Amino acid sequence: MPHKEIDLNHLKTYVAADRPSSVTTALEGVPPRAGMTIRQFLDELPGLLKAEDLKSVARAVVAARDTRKPVIAMLGGHVIKTGCSPILADLAVHGFITHFASNGSAAVHDTELATCGHTSEDVAVQLADGSFGMASDTAELINQAAIRAVRTGEGFGEAMGAMLVEQNAPYLERALLAHCRRIGIAYTLHVAIGTDIVHQHPSADGAAIGAASLRDFRIFAAAVADLDGGGVALNLGSAVIMPEVFLKALAIARNLTGGPRDFTTANFDMIQHYRPSVNVVQRPILCGGHGYAITGHHEIMIPLLAAAIHAYA
Repeated sequence: MPHKEIDLNHLKTYVAADRPSSVTTALEGVPPRAGMTIRQFLDELPGLLKAEDLKSVARAVVAARDTRKPVIAMLGGHVIKTGCSPILADLAVHGFITHFASNGSAAVHDTELATCGHTSEDVAVQLADGSFGMASDTAELINQAAIRAVRTGEGFGEAMGAMLVEQNAPYLERALLAHCRRIGIAYTLHVAIGTDIVHQHPSADGAAIGAASLRDFRIFAAAVADLDGGGVALNLGSAVIMPEVFLKALAIARNLTGGPRDFTTANFDMIQHYRPSVNVVQRPILCGGHGYAITGHHEIMIPLLAAAIHAYA
């Protein structure tokens, strides 16, 4: 016995030409051509979705610089490993980034690139024989920076940058920590004990690392408090630590001042994880502002964002 079919003869239809639509020919992209400028390339991207989001983030950064609002760049270690330090340093030199904040691994990689010209050991091979993370020179510098920060009252990241400058590290010019020290902007370092290779060494002083990181957290919270009315907070490749630190700093700022509100956040990463999505893109701007999530490899997306910022400046 045949099963019953629905009768489509009485469907209500309409003419597509009369219907409001989200996509029009005016939003389509223009094919790239030889000799075009970065600004032309960006303006001729399809006027939709993430292409528009990327341009919106770039314009927000430019507007923040022009109105003297903070632009905070939070970093994960992979951003440094993929060669983006010089690009980020250039943005800071031109006033587009006013504060860097990172987890410990970003500082480890930045330090090794500054002192050795290379970083990123073969974890699988070196874990097998117990040599993973046992670089004594890396540990000595970073652990001494924590002790110095406690002794002098410097920030943790500030002390690390100062030590690289004072030692005239062989590859100093590409070091983000050193650039921040030289141009006088904050680089705050937010460390979870046991997450970094330098904590494996006898030179690690837990009290100093904790005290130095706590001071940097308070410095960071002061920067977050100033985001009100046009600042920008970028999370570049930190899946857990920096989104959590940002959320707590924001809570302190709002508890003390009622702000900040009406600012821009953006998360750039290869995968959109839970904490950056919720703690950076969604929750902070519920009281006003804009949040963006842009997915892609750091070695492509961060240079592209930098190019867009310069193009719209």
